[in-house]
Amino acid sequence: MKFRRSERLIDMTNYLLDHPRHLVPLTFFAERYSSAKSSISEDLGIIKETFEQRGVGTLQTVPGAAGGVKFFVNVSNEEAKPFVNELCNLIAKPDRLLPGGYLYLTDILGNPTIVQKAGKIIASAYANVKIDVVMTVATKGIPLAYAVASQLNTPVVIVRRDSKVTEGPTVSINYVSGSAKRIQTMVLSKRSIPQGSKVLIVDDFMKAGGTVIGMISLLEEFQAQVAGIAVLVEAEEIEERLIDEYISLVKLENVDVKEKTINVKEGNYFNK
Repeated sequence: MKFRRSERLIDMTNYLLDHPRHLVPLTFFAERYSSAKSSISEDLGIIKETFEQRGVGTLQTVPGAAGGVKFFVNVSNEEAKPFVNELCNLIAKPDRLLPGGYLYLTDILGNPTIVQKAGKIIASAYANVKIDVVMTVATKGIPLAYAVASQLNTPVVIVRRDSKVTEGPTVSINYVSGSAKRIQTMVLSKRSIPQGSKVLIVDDFMKAGGTVIGMISLLEEFQAQVAGIAVLVEAEEIEERLIDEYISLVKLENVDVKEKTINVKEGNYFNK
């Protein structure tokens, strides 16, 4: 079946967006649309220019007989800032306050539109970094980790508090919670991470960073390397931050339970 150019452009764009960081040979598109490679190259040039102008991402050409193109997500600051500001406004609503000064974030982390957008922005920061695995802990941050991983074309590994028989042999460590100063346990299946993997740690909320430190210690048992650390929200009023290198989309400045006020601002994402 012969495709018109407009049809090719739409279908190619959709395919590339669905397969980020995946090498697509030109022959694949040529056979898919029964078109010459020269025509496919011209189409990809149009898509690349449009992606870059609109701040969607970019196409990287891989030369050689086994080459092709790869799509890398890229969210411009002009596009990310309105979303982060909207996120700040959502989090700052007084009715999010829970007893003990905690915040209700389940609705935000359960909203596919918000989570997918946040995941895309975080993935954009690591688009050019080699990442083999996205890791998170078994909390509300799991949807965010999957959203990031979908843009980086990587699997997700979930660290649990206790072992599951369906995961086979596991590795466990004890760590000290950064905020509560309690000793807690982390467990991960031995089959989860290949030795030498480069791992992006993603979490929904970070206080002092004790949980992240625990995941880093667990990665050492697998001889894996930390490629980056990203959180949706970080708390600012912390005496001692255990983590220095990380990115955050939102920074929680202050929570006043008595006055029922929540002060938030942009995280350090735009300083990267």
